[in-house]
Amino acid sequence: MSGAAGDGWALLADDPGWTRLLVAARRSLERSGGSLSGAVSLSDPTEAERMVVIGATGTYRSASASRLRVPLAALDAYLQEAHRAGLAEVVSAAAPLRDRPGQARQEQLARDAALSLARDGRHAGAGWYEQWLEEIRADGTLTRVIRSGAPFLDVVRVLDALPADDEPMPAFLDRVLDDPKALAEGMARRLLLRAVAGWQGVPVPDNRERERALWESVGVVLDDLASQVLVLNVPVRGGLVGSWLDAARRAGVPMRLTLHQLRLEQLTVAADAVFVCENPAVVRAAATRLGPRSRPLVCTEGVPSAAVHELLRAVPPSRLRWRNDFDWTGVRLTAAGLARYPGATPWRMGATDYRSAPASGPVLAGRPADTPWDPALRDAMRRSGRAVMEERLLGRLLADLDGGG
Repeated sequence: MSGAAGDGWALLADDPGWTRLLVAARRSLERSGGSLSGAVSLSDPTEAERMVVIGATGTYRSASASRLRVPLAALDAYLQEAHRAGLAEVVSAAAPLRDRPGQARQEQLARDAALSLARDGRHAGAGWYEQWLEEIRADGTLTRVIRSGAPFLDVVRVLDALPADDEPMPAFLDRVLDDPKALAEGMARRLLLRAVAGWQGVPVPDNRERERALWESVGVVLDDLASQVLVLNVPVRGGLVGSWLDAARRAGVPMRLTLHQLRLEQLTVAADAVFVCENPAVVRAAATRLGPRSRPLVCTEGVPSAAVHELLRAVPPSRLRWRNDFDWTGVRLTAAGLARYPGATPWRMGATDYRSAPASGPVLAGRPADTPWDPALRDAMRRSGRAVMEERLLGRLLADLDGGG
């Protein structure tokens, strides 16, 4: 800062006639990249402001004027003569002027570079990925990421490494980013969650449990003790877990197992068929009405956890009978389950099953999903516009689960 500019600022900063004028001038100069071709206005000017404007412009302004317009060039010329420092020098004496147009150009270049990098990623061309990129560009999220210095490259690298194979989060991050504590919190993690939620067709998680389930849906385990699976009458051979489940099966009692427990030893599921449902209500009804005679039942409780998949690895896929709610999330989960376990069979997940259920459920919400195992189901759901939850099918589901005496 030159001495003249500093002196000018010191003389004017505390002058009530200049305060708003200099603030408005700063905004204009920053917005225009320092151009003096514009003007600033003061609404409802005070007497002190009116006198400053008259002195700076040499033009009389009425005391009744509700707005005073002042050309920046006139202010600059006045300050040059009175203080030997131009307008830009004076207003920047307190703090440097920001070059907003230049900053905008730099941010645009950074956004373009980030998007170019992302479009070379593993998931480029996938609908969910392109939608995510367009949304974060359009709503300003990408600009905020760039301004904050958040590691967008790391976000892309993590997405490129997904899905993982039920890998603990610290090990996954150490493998991909060489830092087991990377992306522990902050904007980059939120950006990742938004992308993965779009990929899986579910809302962005708003609590720890939903975040855990979302990460597990792409093979990353936050906590092997928190990851659980609810089962009923699943005949498992092998060690301590096998003995627990055998005792529970004889009593017809549901059990919860953690991923940690399931990984203690090699397990084998000895059953001709294992039924997979979404809602604990089905397990509860089967335990209450059928008890020990219920056929083996595994409950995903929404997005299957790593513990669910760990248990199902012990089952030949051709023996799996899979179902979810008849809503768009449910049919996506069924499609994902059938894709993950080739040979698995949909369990009462066809158009006939849907049409035969009471059509008084909640309105279908979200983006329609394909039902490749029965294309007619998607059409039936779109025509009806109603979801059918598993509880509406309990009678038929329990009949299927009844293994007799």
